[in-house]
Amino acid sequence: MATRYYTATTIDGYIADADNSLDWLFEVTDRDDRFAPFFAGIGAFAMGATTYEWMLDHEKLLEQPEKWQEWYADRPLWVFTHRDLPRIPGAAITFVSGDVRPVHAAMTEAAGDRDIWLVGGGELVGTFADAGLLDELILGVAPVTLGAGAPVLPRRLPSSRLTLTTAEQVGPFAYLTYRVS
Repeated sequence: MATRYYTATTIDGYIADADNSLDWLFEVTDRDDRFAPFFAGIGAFAMGATTYEWMLDHEKLLEQPEKWQEWYADRPLWVFTHRDLPRIPGAAITFVSGDVRPVHAAMTEAAGDRDIWLVGGGELVGTFADAGLLDELILGVAPVTLGAGAPVLPRRLPSSRLTLTTAEQVGPFAYLTYRVS
């Protein structure tokens, strides 16, 4: 069981533009679907409020909650937020705030022998890294630069904590996987 941050990023290290949009990612053609096999090994996942709100808006999940079931089935999600957010009907969602350690413990129990996926954003993932609860970074580097936006991980993780385990070209993407110690 591992806690993994799997995300797309630009060459210059952003996961969203200055308006919190992912339009840059959807403009990249010839994308390989590496997500389905990855998600098959996930037992629980977490995201921040901005990511959750983007999904609600972009995918119209309150109007079409069946999409959530199609994509994520019964996998439990923890959303870190300090605001009241709408719940997607039928989705196993827990809204939380504060220390990531007790939430990680609950996620670990829920995941069983499967992995935990930290969806993002980078600040949330950084809090898991700060607590020593991040095991792996999987970065799908897209052939795009933004110049500004939400950084992939707004923390300093020294090279002594990161070990490159794989580097692979898939279409226009470079997939880099790092073990975090």
